[in-house]
Amino acid sequence: MATSLFRKCPLAMLTAASLLPLALLTTPAFAECERGDLDTIYCDENGDMVADRPADESEWANPDTLIFAYTPVEDPAIYSDIWQPFIDHLAEVTERDVRFFAVQSNAAQVEAMRSGRLHIAGFSTGPTPFAVNLAGAVPFALMGSDDGQFGYTLQLFTHVDSDIHEVEDLKGKRVAHTSPTSNSGNLAPRALLPELGITPDEDYEVVYSGSHDQSMLGVVAKDYDAAPVASEVVERMAARGLYDEEDVRLIFESDRFPTTSYNYAHNLHPDLVEKIEEAFFSFDFIGTELGEEFEGVEKFIPINYQDNWKVIRTIQAANNVSYTPENLEE
Repeated sequence: MATSLFRKCPLAMLTAASLLPLALLTTPAFAECERGDLDTIYCDENGDMVADRPADESEWANPDTLIFAYTPVEDPAIYSDIWQPFIDHLAEVTERDVRFFAVQSNAAQVEAMRSGRLHIAGFSTGPTPFAVNLAGAVPFALMGSDDGQFGYTLQLFTHVDSDIHEVEDLKGKRVAHTSPTSNSGNLAPRALLPELGITPDEDYEVVYSGSHDQSMLGVVAKDYDAAPVASEVVERMAARGLYDEEDVRLIFESDRFPTTSYNYAHNLHPDLVEKIEEAFFSFDFIGTELGEEFEGVEKFIPINYQDNWKVIRTIQAANNVSYTPENLEE
């Protein structure tokens, strides 16, 4: 029986290579092949927009210990406890040890998978295309409900005492975006708000807060006049009592986007991938801390990058985003 070693993965385990800046993590390119936007070390001969498994079976990874990472959050320690029931399940189904790697940034998470030190990961919506193209991540699952519904919205909040009541009132204000690669926290408002008569950086000042949590708390503290954030994040914050919902006003909400993608590294042995997928799709959220944290989520549902991330790629294209290490590290 495998043991679930759900703890922060020591940095020493990642080796010096995985801690280099992403731009310096280079590997000899494959022979010339079809690859689309993928980095030159990957191929995409079947046109599904994700890296193919290496043709040479000797290059397939089949580690005894699996490293799992969830998307960067404000307090990784909280999430290590929340994820434990799933990690125990993953260890049981795969018959491997499973260790949790607490990542501090999207770039660090992508670096770890690209360097072969991260095998399974939840990447945030906006960074997912970077993980796919720079690290060979293969998205296969999302959290959803029993009826197959999934996703989140961009919500634009201001303080309840502010004079901002609609999007046009943002003119001349100081608005917190989260980070350059964030979908709901930056790219989506840059693509969607001009249709409502407001252009970020032109009609209001953009200040990067660093995270959805910090954006929301900054609005509550009146450090920022408003902030676009991910609905799923602020809902969890409210549930944990991190802010009072009566202190803020919602002035805009978008259509739904896909939420955090769950990925395996492209070079994992197919038998291991089968077990990983089995673990995800057989996990029961009900009665677990994970189910309590992600309200409304009942199971992992199968997805694919080509179809389910089309809207995100469209938003990123509208923002002239290119999938480079430099853009991810901004």
